[in-house]
Amino acid sequence: MLKRAIFTNSSGILVSRILGFIRDLLTASVLGANIYSDIFFIAFKLPNLFRSIFADGAFTQAFIPSYAKSKHKIRFSSVIFLQLFGFLIILSLLVTLFSHVVAKAFAIGFSKETIDLAAPLFAINFYYLPIIFTVTFMAALLQYKHHFATSAYSTALLNLGMISALLISQNMDKYEITFYLSYGVIIGGFLQILVHLIAVKKHNLCKIFHFKKHKKKEENRFYKNFFSATLGSSTMHLSAFIDTWLASFLISGSISYLYYANRVFQLPLAIFAIATSIALFPMVARAIKNKEEYKALALMRKSSIILFAVLSVSMLIGIVFDEFIVKLLFERGAFTQEDTVNTALILTMYLIGLLPFGLAKIFSLWLYANEQQFLSAKISMKSLAWNIVFSLILIKPFGAAGLAFASTLSGFILFYLTIKAFGFDKFIKMFKSKV
Repeated sequence: MLKRAIFTNSSGILVSRILGFIRDLLTASVLGANIYSDIFFIAFKLPNLFRSIFADGAFTQAFIPSYAKSKHKIRFSSVIFLQLFGFLIILSLLVTLFSHVVAKAFAIGFSKETIDLAAPLFAINFYYLPIIFTVTFMAALLQYKHHFATSAYSTALLNLGMISALLISQNMDKYEITFYLSYGVIIGGFLQILVHLIAVKKHNLCKIFHFKKHKKKEENRFYKNFFSATLGSSTMHLSAFIDTWLASFLISGSISYLYYANRVFQLPLAIFAIATSIALFPMVARAIKNKEEYKALALMRKSSIILFAVLSVSMLIGIVFDEFIVKLLFERGAFTQEDTVNTALILTMYLIGLLPFGLAKIFSLWLYANEQQFLSAKISMKSLAWNIVFSLILIKPFGAAGLAFASTLSGFILFYLTIKAFGFDKFIKMFKSKV
């Protein structure tokens, strides 16, 4: 079951990432690396940052263990969905009303004229957040039923929406293209909702709006874990966002170099590490719930060995062929040879941290399954704090490449602290004895 689930997630993510690279190829060709690509990427990065906090990471990590232990699953899931969805809609409206303030806060290095250009894009793109939360909620219910295919493949719809927008607008003014891209994000999100609704109905999970009075103990436990997980699950995304924020002080194009390099870095991380953790988490959570620790450790041992092998190979290939990969994917149209060289250097800096970030994801599942989200949050915040320190030290002498390497250094700290929390003795014993 584990291998099948990992393969389903990996293949789905691979399809999505291939389409994502086609999307990025078109974006690089049509927009290049300039102020227009910068304002779109930072506007699109904002809902993605919050998605990691309110949706993909924290929500799933807190929801699945709580849902597994809930005695009133339908009521529990209904209340949680309505409360969080309502909050995100209000947050989206506030971003729309104060889009200039938000743009200035997240791109403080931009000029007033650039902020004026970016603000409308922030307002549009942020509505992707309540949309993707709805998708994530339905995906969590499906994952509990060991159905992974819909969620794994549906991300491709976002890329198809953005690719369509680029093809339609490619001959227009560059600023106008950024609006088409933003609306393509929203359309792609609605398509994801549609396919998840079909899957939820097929698996008889539509009864989510049913209420029965009882104590709110289950919701309170969820929110306690959720608020801790909002910090613990978002370290890498916050790190990437800090890179973007600091890069707004560097030369034009720096934000785009970081974006393109990070997109390549995320490919092996998503296909192998994220796909494995998505498949593994419900199984580990069930084993912990049933007091079968030996089974959970056996699953983690098997997964981490496979992950170590594939991530090591991916890292070496990426570092050796960094410039070739960037040139193959992006160097055409408005994306120049100089852009390729700058992006390739940043890619290498990111790839050095592939192993620690990937393996930390596997061992953090142990903490989440044991409802130790607060401990995981403390570990993540320590890693993030070091990332800020390293970024401030390295940005002046090395520019955007220094920001990428600062992220990598924080990944090693994250891995060390995660294994420490898991238990060094348990870690060594797990690999010595075939649990």
